[in-house]
Amino acid sequence: MEQTKQHEKFMRIAIRLSEQNVNKNQGGPFGAVVVKDGKVIAKSANKVTATNDPTAHAEVAAIRLACKKLKTFDLSGAIVYTSCEPCPMCLGAIYWAKIAAIYYGNTRHDAATADFDDNLLYDELNKPLEKRKLPIQQLLRDEALQAFKLWEKSPLKTDD
Repeated sequence: MEQTKQHEKFMRIAIRLSEQNVNKNQGGPFGAVVVKDGKVIAKSANKVTATNDPTAHAEVAAIRLACKKLKTFDLSGAIVYTSCEPCPMCLGAIYWAKIAAIYYGNTRHDAATADFDDNLLYDELNKPLEKRKLPIQQLLRDEALQAFKLWEKSPLKTDD
């Protein structure tokens, strides 16, 4: 029961951020909080229109802030609380950051009824490359592979 109250407390922060963002005319109705060891590490609302950055979704912005604060790209053990089910981009960022769990408020279908519809992205990801709406073509693979060969020898490479 106590753990449920903790989860609800952090979710309410995300929801409050989403509402404040709309009320203050700062952006879309989305908020996210990154929590680790029971403490808020970072929080953000959607900043897409405020920054003219289509990648500045609440989850991505909160992850960026958390990584900066903790000085790491690995958020293992952290939890994301988000006012809405993450879109494919945000879900990818959450996986890349190695976040342990996601709690969300609204569903992607709720978002679609408010004109935030990610169905095109979900549909496109399930299609073969040649069937997607956006033309996509491989070019100069052999030349591009050189960067991966260099990376194999780089001291920056991690085991992850």
